[in-house]
Amino acid sequence: MKKHHVLNIIAFSLFIGSCNKAIKETKPTRRDLIEIVFASGVLEADDENKLTAQTDGFLIKMNFNEGDTVYPGELLAIIDNSQSLANARSAQSLSKIAQSNTLPNAPSLLQAGANISSAKAKYNLDQLQSDRYKRLYASKSVSELEYENTILTATTSMATLNALQEQYNNLRIIAQQQAVSQRSMAVVNTIIKDQNRVRAIISGKVYEKQKQLGDYVRKGDVIAIIANPKLIYAKLSVDETNMAKLKTGEKVIVKLNTDKDKTYKAVLHEILPSFDTGTKSFLIKAFFTDSLDFRITGTQLEANIITIEKKNALVIPRNYLVYGNKVTLKSKKIIHVKTGIVSTDWVEILGGIDEKDILILDDNQQ
Repeated sequence: MKKHHVLNIIAFSLFIGSCNKAIKETKPTRRDLIEIVFASGVLEADDENKLTAQTDGFLIKMNFNEGDTVYPGELLAIIDNSQSLANARSAQSLSKIAQSNTLPNAPSLLQAGANISSAKAKYNLDQLQSDRYKRLYASKSVSELEYENTILTATTSMATLNALQEQYNNLRIIAQQQAVSQRSMAVVNTIIKDQNRVRAIISGKVYEKQKQLGDYVRKGDVIAIIANPKLIYAKLSVDETNMAKLKTGEKVIVKLNTDKDKTYKAVLHEILPSFDTGTKSFLIKAFFTDSLDFRITGTQLEANIITIEKKNALVIPRNYLVYGNKVTLKSKKIIHVKTGIVSTDWVEILGGIDEKDILILDDNQQ
């Protein structure tokens, strides 16, 4: 009795095994088909601007919080930099001194003017003496040597006067140059002093506050991120092997990681001219055409970019296609087929078989 029971179990097992190895069949069918490119990314706000420190120092005042709306020119933070303040005051003082040195009553110009007046008086006297000796020489009252000495003295006086006038002009030019230089330095130091006061460049919303009151910042440090809250887009990373398939205007289906059961429609707006060598991916922007009810930047997401859509395409399940674009008919005949769109589950058939053909999986596919 027991022996017959064991035999029945073995027979039943063999029957189940033979059923599991039953040949699976299918026929080409018609269905709408799409080709997609997968991309991952994050939500970002348009016109993102990094509010940066333009000088070193401690943040002694911060007039904003995350979520605030700010406007161009609005004072957002103050950096304590005593050195820039001292430099600005010093530059202003030096500029005033340099400007005063260009005035006619400046000490150096007064002294040079006095020297010119003295030299001019001496030249006039020497010239009168030379003219007098000229008359005396004509009447043979003085010698030729005495007359020539007076000419030499007058000529020397004239040269001295010209040299002093040139010196005066040079002093005035140097004073003017110094005034311009010091005035420029004063302007520069005033600008540097004003850089202690950090102002908004664009209108927008404060999305991220990267520094806190009392923090020490260096020139170039990011204090906050400001962007346009009216336009939130999907910034996507696409594998370089798929870039040839993409073009602007293509439909994009987006799922936020915060709610993967909900999808949003978008459109491929821009392919950015940047390439990440680490991830071997390009960056693209997708603008939402659906109303986005979750608008927190930095939110991670997944997207499917629809590159091709085809209605009523002839398709077979993807696992019935083997290497070399071949399928196996029920008659065991292997046929080479021409394929079109290939999706996750389906392959479009453009030639080689039709809807009447019955396909089977070969032994390696089961």
